[in-house]
Amino acid sequence: MDKKYTLDDEYYYGIIRENIKKYRKAKNLTQQNLADMTDISREYICDIENKHRNKHISISLLGRIAEALDLDISIFFKNNND
Repeated sequence: MDKKYTLDDEYYYGIIRENIKKYRKAKNLTQQNLADMTDISREYICDIENKHRNKHISISLLGRIAEALDLDISIFFKNNND
């Protein structure tokens, strides 16, 4: 059986991007706060969260963000629009 996959990397990066922003704001953190907590530049955090910039994120950086926000990394993959 040939299965067609219709969702690409950009789809998943979009979900991750929105979730990072959502959970950062839920914790009342600025991008600078999150940057300081993760040792990631504020500019990079901004690039990750901005849908108009094609910035991808490594699993290790995603893990650092999850740890800083006190979340399980899997929460970033949950599509809240489903």
